[in-house]
Amino acid sequence: MTDTNAREDKKVNALSTDDQDAVGRLFTGDIDIAIARDGTWYHEGGPIRRPRMVALFASILHREADGEYYLKTPVEKRRIRVEDVPFVAVEATIRGEGAGQSVTFRTNVDETVAAGPGHPIRVAIDQVSGEPSPYVHVRDGLEALIVRSVYYQLVNAGRMSECDGWEVLGIDSCGVFFTLGALDDDA
Repeated sequence: MTDTNAREDKKVNALSTDDQDAVGRLFTGDIDIAIARDGTWYHEGGPIRRPRMVALFASILHREADGEYYLKTPVEKRRIRVEDVPFVAVEATIRGEGAGQSVTFRTNVDETVAAGPGHPIRVAIDQVSGEPSPYVHVRDGLEALIVRSVYYQLVNAGRMSECDGWEVLGIDSCGVFFTLGALDDDA
């Protein structure tokens, strides 16, 4: 083997080792797929109009520790862009009352998830507008933005409780109380 061939082999081995994840998937770069805040999936700037195609992509979507989103197959992974979170909770079903109550969400890709210890609800408050953005954990570090009408449904079904000295509104699901918002002193 010549020195040139040996150098080329080292480059190829270094590339494939550096670009593989822990299970051997080869990172093959970015793909021009983006998910808008409203849950619309785009490819090369145009919306993906086939729900089954979106559901297929959603089924192989993962978020890694670096905060980036990837479509992963058994042999490769491709990074995509996500404006906020990849899913939208478009419907909620509330069953029962009090501590025995459950809240089950349906997402825009027709996945269902019951809020609870493994699927918490969190609410982020926009620092500029003060508007709440509620989310529910779906799977694998992936969340769904809870649409406003569903958030209001949760608020309507919620109850007041004291938490760390604050009067908060929240909702019970699968034995967990999730805070939906705190009351202002001026309210």
